Amino acid sequence: MTRTETRRRPAAAEDAARRGRPRWAAVAVWAGAITAAFAVGWYLRRAGLATEDRLPPLHARARGWPPAWRLLPAAAVAAAAVVALPVLAARLPWRALPAAAWAAAAAWAVALAAADGWDALAAPLNAPTEYPAGLAQVRPDPLLWLQTFTERLGGYTTHVRGHPPLPTLVLWALEAAGPDGTGWAAAFIIAAGTSAVAAIAVTVRCVAGEDLARAAVPFLALAPAALWIATAMDAFFLAVGAWGTALLALAARRAGARALAAACAGGLLLGCLPYLSYGLLPLFAVPLAVLVLTRPRPHVLAALGAGLVVVPAAFTLLGFWWPDGVRATLETYLVSRGSAQRSYAYFVVANLAVLGLLTGPAVAHALPRALGALRGAIRARAASPPAAAAAPAVAALVGVLVLDVSGVTRGEVERIWVPFAAWLLAAAALHRPPARAWLAAQAATALAVQALIVSPWC
Repeated sequence: MTRTETRRRPAAAEDAARRGRPRWAAVAVWAGAITAAFAVGWYLRRAGLATEDRLPPLHARARGWPPAWRLLPAAAVAAAAVVALPVLAARLPWRALPAAAWAAAAAWAVALAAADGWDALAAPLNAPTEYPAGLAQVRPDPLLWLQTFTERLGGYTTHVRGHPPLPTLVLWALEAAGPDGTGWAAAFIIAAGTSAVAAIAVTVRCVAGEDLARAAVPFLALAPAALWIATAMDAFFLAVGAWGTALLALAARRAGARALAAACAGGLLLGCLPYLSYGLLPLFAVPLAVLVLTRPRPHVLAALGAGLVVVPAAFTLLGFWWPDGVRATLETYLVSRGSAQRSYAYFVVANLAVLGLLTGPAVAHALPRALGALRGAIRARAASPPAAAAAPAVAALVGVLVLDVSGVTRGEVERIWVPFAAWLLAAAALHRPPARAWLAAQAATALAVQALIVSPWC
């Protein structure tokens, strides 16, 4: 070894350590923020200043004793995934990989939820505040129910009156198709929510290349956010937004009729978002980032626009005017004794700690590099693959910040953040494969939350 090489090695090691410091600092901030959010929440509740939740910042309660033996199946799924997912992501043909990731994500979500028994998969939907409890008012005349939705809003269940009419109509259509009981609705939500793993992987491949998409797959499939995919309706919202964005990304990479069909279908799905939840408007930052990265041709943009207007036009013609729905929902929100009574100053910070629980330490470690790559791409006016992979994640983070600062999301964000958190997981693609230590940390985070809390949605 020459003297020059001897000098280079310590210099390279020092440079690597310097680059790694912000990432480990981000992990420390992640852990500290979560700890502080629960500590302050405990103090506020003890002082009688935060009585809406039993375990703020989560709308949950602590378990009396962690059911260790019940977590064994989920722990076994996690261990198998940590070992197998990096291998599958590297070796499977791309055509098979999204489906394999979908299956792995579904197994992980079901294993976590089943730690409380198989009945726990459908239990969240059986609550008197949930959408299925409001279906009795829809069954006699769905069209009349839609036309009078805003006027009769105060008489609906909590989640029906807190959202536009589309989620309730989706569950009504599922019930009308034949299956009885909330078990089928739970299966539908879990299948849809976990399919977003495939959609996000497809999007990352379109904007950043196959290598980074493969690196993202294990983190997408083995995410702490899976805790709230079984079974919160927000998991269905995630699927709609993710597949709409994926179809947009595919349309930009295709030509001819297939591109137009994909763009129109993507627009149709994205046009559903404001009618699923009023809080999904900031999620449009993600498809906007994909548009900037892919720069689709004008006729693709025209097809996208045609798809986007279908759902708003249909609901307007059928008697539901979206601005009136926003106004009426805001009025019921302000007069209720629920979210509006929670502390803005506490939750504007604590909500972000909850986002950290959904995304895990691997995303916290990758986020400084993602932001750095994106900053470099903006300066150079050319997107590198790491910057392209980071862009949807950062766009989702911007959407979260906008919604958080608005003050309409005070608590219960463990489900509200699900459509956003899944995109943040794409930033973990910047870990060098196989990154099994970070995968294990993600799984451990989810197992710890499942062991220590009882949530209405997991």
